Amino acid sequence: MSLAVVILAAGKGTRMKSALPKVLHPLAGRPLLRHVVDTARRLDPARIVVVYGHGGEQVRARIRGDDIEWIEQAEQLGTGHAVQQALPALAGIQRTLVLYGDVPLIRETTLRRFLDAAATTSIGLISQILDDASGYGRIVRDASGRVRAIVEHKDATPEQLAIREINTGIMTFDNPRLAEWLGGLRNDNAQGEYYLTDLVAAAVATGEEVATASPDHPAEVAGVNDRAQLAALERVYQGWRAEALMRDGVSLADPARIDVRGELKAGQDGFIDINCVFEGRVRLGEGVRIGPNCMLRDAEIGDGAEILANSHIDGARVGPGSRVGPFARLRPGTDLVEAAHIGNFVELKNAHVGTGSKINHLSYVGDAEVGSGVNIGAGVITCNYDGANKHRTRIGDNAFIGSDVQLIAPVEVGAGATIGAGSTLVKDAPDGELTLSRARQVTVEGWKRPVKKTD
Repeated sequence: MSLAVVILAAGKGTRMKSALPKVLHPLAGRPLLRHVVDTARRLDPARIVVVYGHGGEQVRARIRGDDIEWIEQAEQLGTGHAVQQALPALAGIQRTLVLYGDVPLIRETTLRRFLDAAATTSIGLISQILDDASGYGRIVRDASGRVRAIVEHKDATPEQLAIREINTGIMTFDNPRLAEWLGGLRNDNAQGEYYLTDLVAAAVATGEEVATASPDHPAEVAGVNDRAQLAALERVYQGWRAEALMRDGVSLADPARIDVRGELKAGQDGFIDINCVFEGRVRLGEGVRIGPNCMLRDAEIGDGAEILANSHIDGARVGPGSRVGPFARLRPGTDLVEAAHIGNFVELKNAHVGTGSKINHLSYVGDAEVGSGVNIGAGVITCNYDGANKHRTRIGDNAFIGSDVQLIAPVEVGAGATIGAGSTLVKDAPDGELTLSRARQVTVEGWKRPVKKTD
């Protein structure tokens, strides 16, 4: 049976108190709506339709994809009205699933189970039992347990308000019946809106049975209406990610203090300390150790490597057995081949560092090719920018660069060469030789330091 997924994302989100449309507020580094779209894609539907409204151009600019059909709801007159706007886009599709752009944590497994449960009916909904159902539409069942209607909180009687089973808003329909029922919607209710949930009563009136299913976790169907709810769902999501990492064989110092804002894959026997943030696509090999307060974005860390505290790795590869930090920064294009040591307050950018090389203290190495077995002392700088263009520095295998050296690119240091501390190189240094550039040291005998004059 062909499936269309309609995602309702037209609301303003007044309680967010923000110029940013609600569905673009980030959860785990991605807009709320992006989470829902990604889940919809995993269902492999024939069509994904997003009904947008407030901040429409911003929403369309942020959520891209050739597989998305955009429908504008110029006036927000309720969920039923929103689906009415999407009807023309559903032509030729047999079934529709309605999701919400501000309900980001619904899982593919729950939706597949729901669609299976509703496969032989014309209408289905996901419900949830809550201890406190305040604010939600109530599921009204008859004595035999069959769904008879959904009553919105503002329209409910005292008896109906006592019902704890609530409507999550996630529904599925047989499309010919959906069009028929939408045509009969009315807005004579407390809000003056066209409720999609009124289709339940319309279906029951024609003898249809309403299929139901429930999520595995209440957070799957929790919506975001304000920043407090957004923060609560963030912690739920991060808890799920932490649990998955631990099941895969990674130890976490504190599962409550990790933030995964992208895709993190980790090998067995790794360890992640507190307050680490992972963005983009991050790969950790087996036995990797990440110290506290580290930030990794679009990074690959090889087997047995160690990232020490307060290090920032962005768009870089750290080879097996390497050690980085503490307080190191690896910028995009950096590649540590294997067993490299990058120490405290060292910054690398677009630098290839060979096997076993060491840059341990207070240095900047940018746009550089560093061979194997190289030792770079404290305070070394590759001066790669002339004010207009970037130039590369090349350092051969087993070279030794003394402390406080400036390498004015483009320049090449030969294999096995030694550069004396305090030197400034503007020409290539030959293989295997000591190269210096220092002024002659002079002692002025009898010199007296000036003394401040007094009145």
